[in-house]
Amino acid sequence: MAGDRSGMSQETVDALRHTNLAHLLVISGLHMGLLSGFIYAAIRYGLVLSPSLRHRLPIRKTAALGALVVSFFYLLLSGGSVATERAFIMAMVALGAVFFERRVISLRSVATAALIVLLWQPEALLGPGFQMSFAATTALVAVFAALRDHNISLGPKWLRPFSTLFVTSFVAGLATAPVAAAHFNHFAHYGLLANLLAVPLMGAVVIPAGVIALMLWRLGLSTLGFFVMELGISWILTVAGFFAALDGARGTVVAPDPYVLAMMMLGALGVALWRGTARLIGVLPMLVAAGFWSQTTRPDVLISDTGKLVGVMTEAGRVLSVKSGSGFVARGWLENDGDMRSQEAAAKLWEEASSVAAYPLLHARGKASVVAADCAAGHILVVAGMLERELPCLVFDERRLRETGAVALYFVGDELKMKTARESTGRRLWNTRWERQ
Repeated sequence: MAGDRSGMSQETVDALRHTNLAHLLVISGLHMGLLSGFIYAAIRYGLVLSPSLRHRLPIRKTAALGALVVSFFYLLLSGGSVATERAFIMAMVALGAVFFERRVISLRSVATAALIVLLWQPEALLGPGFQMSFAATTALVAVFAALRDHNISLGPKWLRPFSTLFVTSFVAGLATAPVAAAHFNHFAHYGLLANLLAVPLMGAVVIPAGVIALMLWRLGLSTLGFFVMELGISWILTVAGFFAALDGARGTVVAPDPYVLAMMMLGALGVALWRGTARLIGVLPMLVAAGFWSQTTRPDVLISDTGKLVGVMTEAGRVLSVKSGSGFVARGWLENDGDMRSQEAAAKLWEEASSVAAYPLLHARGKASVVAADCAAGHILVVAGMLERELPCLVFDERRLRETGAVALYFVGDELKMKTARESTGRRLWNTRWERQ
């Protein structure tokens, strides 16, 4: 209810992530949408039950205003994270459309919400939260608009709630899958099934019960609402644990080059926004992007910005120079390689991998290693410290890494190509401090 995960074990969080249910943990569009929808419906139907009010008040506008006030209070209650602010803006646009008698669900409303978010936080464009939220929303609006325009029914009346849920989960999962894979390097094979079994309980049980618990709080009866809420959450965790424990529940992919995801999303927007058969043109850049993604190559050697960790790519995957320390960097490298091994497992074959690389590599750590460090021409030496003497090999010590940041090396035939973090980020105030000193 407030986005606090401190009471959750890492195993529970991992189970939710590996089944594409981690979005239930973040106070985002789902929570804000369900809450505002529940409040809107409660106020609207509550006013309809009163003969003296239903003919005097603009019921829909009053309900929209009340839902907006409650949504704003929920934004303050949650602490106002980036995801929650974005969700509130989208809810504000939707409720504003009701208030001004405009169509609530349309691509115009999605575009309006996106523009407001980008004006408020332009850096959100590059974040996975913004990309996944608007990818799912745009895809859902476009698909259901197409079903409406072509008079496509989702089955008989009794079947429509289930078929609508299936289409919603399938479309949202398909739209967000490339973004999640690009940013987090994994995809859930059973994510669709898990969402079909868990998300309805979130909307029908957990959120309404949470609202009722807060309403009963001052009466000392909040336990009733929380009891029902617990039943729904227990079911969601059971579903997550079951599917996460299945063999092959989680797949991995290599991190693509930055332009790949942009090309894929532009193609998807073309399919969603264009009219008629011309929209099929958007499929072409999506296929080209998928082809580029499949040909992504990872660096042969990675060197951390401190020189304390080195990774060499081998036929068996990336091998790391140390089995502990620099854990965040090591985990990021392995994930971007599409590798699920631990740092300790990836460090077992370091001695063999570092000596058989195209350019033999030595990683010197500690004062004794720095003093004893020596190498010949054609070798690579990485020093986790300052080297005071000249050597014939290619050296990356503390002084050089201050200027370059993290380094990626590529072996192209007999040629060695280098890409540095400094080249990628450009000159910035925070990475030119060493030059001034």
